[in-house]
Amino acid sequence: MNGNNYSIVETRQEFTENLINVLEEGADDLTLADMNEESANMLALQTRQQLATNSLSLASQAAQSVLSLF
Repeated sequence: MNGNNYSIVETRQEFTENLINVLEEGADDLTLADMNEESANMLALQTRQQLATNSLSLASQAAQSVLSLF
């Protein structure tokens, strides 16, 4: 009976270790997915900022061109 109990404990330990590994891999994948999403969000924000800066620059140049006519 002792050998049987030991076998049960070994099986449960192996199951628990495998479950821990699966959960850690899942957590790592979620973290990586979050980082990819945040990187994409940051790139989109930087692009919008650059477009806004370029728009302001063009508007300023247009205003200066109109003023130079007078």
